[in-house]
Amino acid sequence: MTTTASVHPVDEVPPARQLAAFGLQHVLAMYAGAVAVPLIVGGAMKLSPADLAYLITADLLVCGIATLVQCVGFWRFGVRLPIMQGCTFAAVAPMVLIGTTGGGLPTIYGSVIVAGLAIVLLAPVFGRLLRFFPPLVTGTVILVIGISLLPVAGNWAAGGAGSADFGEPRNLALAAFVLAVVLGVQRFAPVFLSRIAVLIGIVVGLAVAVPFGFTDFGGIGDADWVGISTPFHFGAPTFEASAIISMLVVALVCMTETTGDFIAVGEMTGRGVDRRALSDGLRADGLSTVLGGVFNTFPYTAYAQNVGLVGMTRVRSRWVVAAAGGILVLLGLLPKLGAVVAAVPAPVLGGAGLVMFGTVAASGLRTLAEVDFKDNHNLTVVAVSVAVGVLPVGVPTVYEQFPDWFQTVMNSGISAGCVTAIALNLLFNHLPGKAGSPVAEPTGLMGGGVEDGVEKPREEVV
Repeated sequence: MTTTASVHPVDEVPPARQLAAFGLQHVLAMYAGAVAVPLIVGGAMKLSPADLAYLITADLLVCGIATLVQCVGFWRFGVRLPIMQGCTFAAVAPMVLIGTTGGGLPTIYGSVIVAGLAIVLLAPVFGRLLRFFPPLVTGTVILVIGISLLPVAGNWAAGGAGSADFGEPRNLALAAFVLAVVLGVQRFAPVFLSRIAVLIGIVVGLAVAVPFGFTDFGGIGDADWVGISTPFHFGAPTFEASAIISMLVVALVCMTETTGDFIAVGEMTGRGVDRRALSDGLRADGLSTVLGGVFNTFPYTAYAQNVGLVGMTRVRSRWVVAAAGGILVLLGLLPKLGAVVAAVPAPVLGGAGLVMFGTVAASGLRTLAEVDFKDNHNLTVVAVSVAVGVLPVGVPTVYEQFPDWFQTVMNSGISAGCVTAIALNLLFNHLPGKAGSPVAEPTGLMGGGVEDGVEKPREEVV
């Protein structure tokens, strides 16, 4: 893509063939995660195969619409960055609990609609919190996002969590082959091909997987040619206080995670996210979540999987991700196409995911390189935040004895790390320090207690 002086790379429109290739690459990177939420929730509620298929097509359709709103934008909706939207995993546990304890899908959708409206209303308030996300916090959050995603890629590489052949050497060998193809294309191929290295790796991996029996194309024949989601297919929404409260907690978690993703993409693309852009992006999240409740699907958030793809390929155009949104709309309206994409084996996605998600973590380290760690408490902020963020990733059951609302916040490594980083930054860099501490020194080697990459506290420390 050529860059002109008057057009920011985020706003460039690549040629049609590149749009299609780059967009398909984004779809393949997020497809498995996108369909996982309806599969988990529907499976827990013991829905019929027909209802499960309906949930998936509805999810893909709204994923596409939500992505278009976020990337293209209208009025005060949409961050207008290359952000892919998908169902949030933070809502899975509360929705399963609501759906299996008598509320059913109508109660889930009632709580989702209320949560979406709450996000729309809270977006301007959340936008004012942007000053609490200096490079110290954003770099830590981006690092935690990448580390939190790596187990997802590991599960894919091993064959997919819960699969009968999980961890078999042939699965890991296929994932390693795909990883090698991606790295080889990035290193030796021309510029355009290097930017679709993930797509090439997945296509080559799929071609290798077919003769070795990794793929199952049986679902393609069973899928319908056309599928249209109608509002309130499973009945009119019902509104229960307990379900709404739990979903409001999820909404706050989603807003925190999405803020981290927005800031990460803003840094990768060279278009920083200001207060207005953050509010517009969160407002689009809320609108998409309301649409999810109306069209039989779930809460939506920015997908961190695709943040890594933006950083790895260095393709910064938001229209590329908008094209991916258009592809998702087609997949939602044409279930047979969705079944074709779903046939990509998990190990193939795992090989590509390792490099994508690792790129996210590396981007966090690059942001942290801007921060001064000399004679201050910044190293403690990063160390504790990463530790708290990685804890539920390494020990998934660590909080299972805690209340549901606590698990909703802390079981997500991203939200746990983000909340910790914000709190510790406030503690060490925004509150008055004790006499003799590094942050309390007004002169000398400590630089007045304000380190590079961290905002100056409101209170002057004397």
